[in-house]
Amino acid sequence: MKLFAESLMSELEHQLKLIHLETENPVQSAEQAIENSVAALEKLKTFFIKYKRLNKIEEIEFFRNIKPKFAAKLIYYNEIYSIETNKPLGSQKTIGKYYKAELNKLNAFFYENQEFYRYYRTANNYLDNKYFIRAKYDLKLMMDSFYFQADHRFTTSHDYKVARILANDEIKVFLEDQIAKLNRKTITIQTPSPLHKGPKWTGSKVELIELIYALHTEGVLNNGASGLKEITSFFESVFEIDLGQFHRVFLEIRNRKTERTKFLNTLKNKLMIRMDEADEH
Repeated sequence: MKLFAESLMSELEHQLKLIHLETENPVQSAEQAIENSVAALEKLKTFFIKYKRLNKIEEIEFFRNIKPKFAAKLIYYNEIYSIETNKPLGSQKTIGKYYKAELNKLNAFFYENQEFYRYYRTANNYLDNKYFIRAKYDLKLMMDSFYFQADHRFTTSHDYKVARILANDEIKVFLEDQIAKLNRKTITIQTPSPLHKGPKWTGSKVELIELIYALHTEGVLNNGASGLKEITSFFESVFEIDLGQFHRVFLEIRNRKTERTKFLNTLKNKLMIRMDEADEH
C-alpha cells in the first residue's frame, strides 16, 4: 500500500513539475494540474478499494497521512484556478486587496477548525478511531457536510479536512508570493530603471534549458571556457527568469521517449521552412 502510494505521488509530482516548467500561465498550469491530480487520485482509489489485507492501523495511516496528500494537490490547484479566473481587472492596489481577501478566507477556515488544527498539528491520535476509520463518525465532532454524499469506501469523516489544511498551507504561500510580486512591481514603477529592457523569453523553461545545454555542448560561448552554471546564470539574468534545478530538467529531457531534442528540432525545421519561403520570392 505505502510503496504504491509513494510511487504514485512521485509520478504525480514529476508531472506537476513539468507542467510548471512548460506553462507560465497559472490558469493553464492549474487546468493541467487538476487533470493529473484527478487521475492520480482515481488510481489511488482503485488500488485502495481492491486492497484486501487492510488492518485498522493501515486504514488510519492511509486516511490520515496518505490520501490527504493526493487530495490536497487537487484542492490546491482547483483553488488556484478559481482565484486566478475570478481575479478582478484593475490596478495593482485592487488586485492586492483581492488577494488579501482570499488570505482572510484561509484564516476564517483556520478559526472555524482551530480545535482540529491543534489535534492534527500536535500529532495527537486519541481520536483517530473516529476521524480516520470508515463508517465511523460523531456528529458532535465538526464535520464537512460533503462527507454524507461521498463514497464511504474511500472516505472518512475527517480525511478531507486534513487535505484542506495541507492545501491551505500551499495556497497561503501562493497568495503571499503574488502580493509580494505586486509590491515589487509598485516599487519598480515608482523608481523606473534607466536601462533599456531587452526581449523577454516567452518560450517554456524546458526549451530554454535545452538550448543552453546545446550551446554549452558546442562550446560557442567564450571558446568553450564557460561552465554550464555560468551560462545558465547569464540567461537567467538576461531574461529575468529562474530556471531552478536545471540539471534535473536535463535528466527529464534525456528520458524523453520520443524527440529528445524537441525544441532544437523545431528550430531547425522552422528555419528551413523560412529559407525555403525566402528562396521562392
